[in-house]
Amino acid sequence: MLRKISFPLIFLLSACVTVNIYFPAAAVERAADQIVKETWGGPAEPVKKEQPRSSLIRPATVAAIFRFVDEAHAQEADINVSNPAIRALKDSIKNRSDSIKPFMDRGNVGITRDGLLTVRTTEGLNLKERAEVQQLVDAENRDREALYLEIAKANNIARESVPKIKTIFAKSWIEQAQPGWWIQDPQGNWKKK
Repeated sequence: MLRKISFPLIFLLSACVTVNIYFPAAAVERAADQIVKETWGGPAEPVKKEQPRSSLIRPATVAAIFRFVDEAHAQEADINVSNPAIRALKDSIKNRSDSIKPFMDRGNVGITRDGLLTVRTTEGLNLKERAEVQQLVDAENRDREALYLEIAKANNIARESVPKIKTIFAKSWIEQAQPGWWIQDPQGNWKKK
């Protein structure tokens, strides 16, 4: 009975690891959370929930599985987010954040469901501020898109996977948004966080 349970479990875990070798989603998630936090001063890292352990498998089997997963995890954890191009983009985003945040605090700028910024309303802005906010949003979105591409290049991730990177970053931008900022839900509706 135990062998019948252990083999499918090991097979399932190895299949998950194989998928992550081609696209290191967990490593990109960690990188996204860290980059958003560094550039926009997001909240502290969320506490990871501990997975329940099954009592049907012997401790030795569990230990072997975790060693296998840890080795695979260690291989994917080496995502490069510190080459010169990525550092320059992160610096650009960070330097711009203090200029954009007041517009986000007032609700003029919001975070779209794809993690980019948009001018939601120009209410309360004079002509000069309208031009300024649009320039800031355009520059921010260009840098974010370039960042995702550079992360893919630096880590030999296929260009076709850049939308996956963007989706992972979108989740992080939205999760780390400050209370009171406007964000889009998956259906495209606006709400205050």
